[in-house]
Amino acid sequence: MPFGLVSAWNKRRRSKSQDHSDPWVYKPVEFWQLEDQTPQTTKRHHGSSVFTLKEMEEATCSFRDDNFIGKGGFGKVYRGILRSGEVVAIKKMQLPSFKEAEGEREFRVEVDILSRLAHPNLVSLIGYCADGKQRFLVYEYLKNGNLQDHLNGIGEAKMDWPVRLKVAIGAARGLAYLHSSCAVGIPIVHRDFKSTNILLSTNFDAKISDFGLAKLMPEGQDMFVTARVLGTFGYFDPEYTSTGKLTLQSDVYAFGVVLLELLTGRRAVDLSQGPADQNLVLQVRHILNDRKKLRKIIDPDLSRNSFTMESIAMFAHLASRCVRIESSERPSMIECVKELQMIIYTNSKALGMGLHSFKMTQ
Repeated sequence: MPFGLVSAWNKRRRSKSQDHSDPWVYKPVEFWQLEDQTPQTTKRHHGSSVFTLKEMEEATCSFRDDNFIGKGGFGKVYRGILRSGEVVAIKKMQLPSFKEAEGEREFRVEVDILSRLAHPNLVSLIGYCADGKQRFLVYEYLKNGNLQDHLNGIGEAKMDWPVRLKVAIGAARGLAYLHSSCAVGIPIVHRDFKSTNILLSTNFDAKISDFGLAKLMPEGQDMFVTARVLGTFGYFDPEYTSTGKLTLQSDVYAFGVVLLELLTGRRAVDLSQGPADQNLVLQVRHILNDRKKLRKIIDPDLSRNSFTMESIAMFAHLASRCVRIESSERPSMIECVKELQMIIYTNSKALGMGLHSFKMTQ
């Protein structure tokens, strides 16, 4: 049974739910309340369709193995074709029983937040299915998969420096939009920004995905204090981890980690390395502003004629500021966008690409 019109759901006021009953029992839309979130009412930019279980099965040929395209903490993702002929990505929630309540909450948060947002650098939610205990999220299909797969050689195409800069500024614009309050009236912290949650279109346009842990900041405040730290190891803001204080700068830290992945081609955390080399930030932070040592950590897969050391140094300096321990010393995402624009211009001009290449990333 569907949960009702998302438009009606988006207009309700949020308050802390006092209902601790079975999270899988169907409840009408007025019970869909998100803790400590009181956004202003805004006009939704696009609709979210409600699908049936039968439609999900038809779209994926009963979740046939050759339609399987990935797996995350929420469950498996399948390529599907809707009755309209549209190709989509369908995320099927598959969680052990002790995580069902948590998964239900993430499902509701993701539908709620994505139904409000419209930006070229955020993945589009086409619809959802909530049939009995079955939960599905239906997104636009992005052929090039996620960023981490490309950086680690799983993707079909190698990414030269201009493409990596394009991905970086696209992701930065997506986060800046979330932080700007223009979508729902108050800022949104993604809280799980990482390279696997940056999806890539055919033209390598970056789109941020997976909003299950996203947090709408309390109205009029720039910080949320929680006893439970959520996110992904390797991308955690040290200040958030040690104090429980979640801010917009928590996303900036994670963005800095992704910049380091783009620069080095390494994973944020690589357990196959020795204890001293497992964490990317700890491994390279001290040399990001040393041009001589910086050359040693550039991804060897980068074509030498695709970058200048000037742009590399500027990029590394921005990354180093993003991953500073004190959140107050990090730039805002708007500042990151502006600096990346200058880095792209510097690189393209020096390589003789001209302003056309720079404008292509706007």
